[in-house]
Amino acid sequence: METGVLITFIIYLVGMLGIGVAAYKMTSNLSDYVLGGRRLGPGVAALSAGASDMSSWLLLGLPGAVYASGGMNQIWIAVGLAVGAYLNWQFVARRLRSYTEVANDSITIPDFFENRFKDGSKLLRVISALVILLFFTFYTSSGMVGGAKLFEASFGLSYTQALWIGAIVIISYTFLGGFLAVSWTDFIQGILMFLALIIVPIVAVNKIGGWSETVNQVGEIDPIYLDAFSGMSALAIISLLAWGLGYFGQPHILTRFMALRSVKDVPKARMIGTIWMVFALFGAIFTGFAGISYFADNPIADGEQVFILFTQVLFDPWVSGILLAAILAAIMSTIDSQLLVSSSAVAEDFYKAILKKDASEKELVWVGRISVAAIALIAILLASNPDSSVLDLVSYAWAGFGAAFGPVIILSLFWKRMNRWGALAGMIVGAVTVVVWKQLTTSGAIGFSLYEIVPGFIFAWIAVMVVSLVTEAPSKEIEEEFEQAKA
Repeated sequence: METGVLITFIIYLVGMLGIGVAAYKMTSNLSDYVLGGRRLGPGVAALSAGASDMSSWLLLGLPGAVYASGGMNQIWIAVGLAVGAYLNWQFVARRLRSYTEVANDSITIPDFFENRFKDGSKLLRVISALVILLFFTFYTSSGMVGGAKLFEASFGLSYTQALWIGAIVIISYTFLGGFLAVSWTDFIQGILMFLALIIVPIVAVNKIGGWSETVNQVGEIDPIYLDAFSGMSALAIISLLAWGLGYFGQPHILTRFMALRSVKDVPKARMIGTIWMVFALFGAIFTGFAGISYFADNPIADGEQVFILFTQVLFDPWVSGILLAAILAAIMSTIDSQLLVSSSAVAEDFYKAILKKDASEKELVWVGRISVAAIALIAILLASNPDSSVLDLVSYAWAGFGAAFGPVIILSLFWKRMNRWGALAGMIVGAVTVVVWKQLTTSGAIGFSLYEIVPGFIFAWIAVMVVSLVTEAPSKEIEEEFEQAKA
């Protein structure tokens, strides 16, 4: 273990905890803890959304997929994600920011659903909170796996030791500072991830002898590695492009839209977020692509460690420490957001809405903090298998949220005729379709190779529209509020 790497890691982690302590002093109520008091600027919102979105799969899973599958046929996932992220900022961000404020100043997604449809039964709030807790537990465990792989490869720790060390740091500053700590750390982590994904592939390609030489060497290993269509059926390409659909239903990204200080900040945030996304995604792809050539004589057993190995062989220990911290940044920036949204579901949507309606703000903040620790412990247990794949865990949770919430969010913002029964049907159909389809895919059933988000999204969309049309129309009050938010 290099001293320079260890010192760099310690400085970075202490800095993140320092931000958590500073944010702790600025967090006085649940709105502060969950949504930062709606005072995020466009730069912080954009990089925070990007960093919390990408997670460890951007620096571990995606380069690993390119390295393991053999080249450029994984480019379709980057195209799908870049387009999806842009469309989410373009069509959802402004309306969601306005509507959540108009709808009784909603501070969580379940809160918005209940207020948007005036659902006195609490069904929408409870079902959406359950969906959040289910899929975020899997999503959070993927980050825990990524953190364990990082510490395991960097410091020679056992998988279990590495898992617990990473988890303790992340839980600490999320527990303390809530949304402000998460957003500020995500901003710093987003910059760090961006720089790492620019520097590593450039240095790797130059070390090989330039881009042309890299392409030639990869082509000599196998010409099909240069073909984006190699080994790709139409269903496989659709499945990778369909990752972009997931953006419309990710609660940890949608809350960044809700936390913007003004709808006027959306265009600037969209531009910053899109540029960050495109460079980061293609930096990850080129890292995995360069790895095929660089490690040709000494193949990597676990492809998801290609970025980690590049930092160790191409840079001195101090620079390597900074670049490895970027992986930790990617992991932390997503897990903290997921823990926060999950804890808000417990505090706001279960504890306050059902168990104790007169709970004080201080009490709710502490319920949220305790929930962070409890949910993290469950995720650690799920991540305890050393053979877990970061990308597999992420893809399942991403599909779950995209299908359960995506159609409901979009139609609730743009379709006045939608009612609470349509929203409830869409959520349930989307979530159940993803779970069932995934099980059929895993079992090897014929005809179920398509990524589960596609049928989940389509069936949920149909369910929202059909059920809304066959049940009673929304009240005049709901329609007037819709027009107010639209205006």
